[in-house]
Amino acid sequence: MANVSLILLDDVENLGLAGDEVKVAPGYARNYLIPKKLAAKATPGTLRLIESRKAQIAARRAAELENAKAIAAKLADVEISIAMQATEDDQLFGSVTSRMVADELAAQGFDIAHNRIIIEPPIKMLGSFEADVKLHSEVTGKIKIWVVRG
Repeated sequence: MANVSLILLDDVENLGLAGDEVKVAPGYARNYLIPKKLAAKATPGTLRLIESRKAQIAARRAAELENAKAIAAKLADVEISIAMQATEDDQLFGSVTSRMVADELAAQGFDIAHNRIIIEPPIKMLGSFEADVKLHSEVTGKIKIWVVRG
């Protein structure tokens, strides 16, 4: 099947930035990008619309970048503690998930989606660990996680 040519109306991770012309599979365009108003068919009218909104898009990107940098600076000082059940040799029954970390961050006043938290390798022991928080395509913060016996 032939790919469909679209203009992105908003930034789409792993695809492109607003205003970019991309070629995607027809199903991806029809079922995801167009219904969520992330993209529109590449027509002369859409191109004119994007040209008129370029200044707004650039200002929004700059504001998002500054906001992400500010949050990353605040996250550098954050330490969270997660209580888990463990064996006598400090192995966890299960593992610490990004949802657990997101819930602890929410309790401290940070509104960060669980899919933005990257825990590599998975935490399966008691101790101190670091996790990355992808706040922006250019900004990644770090948090310290203490896993304690619960």
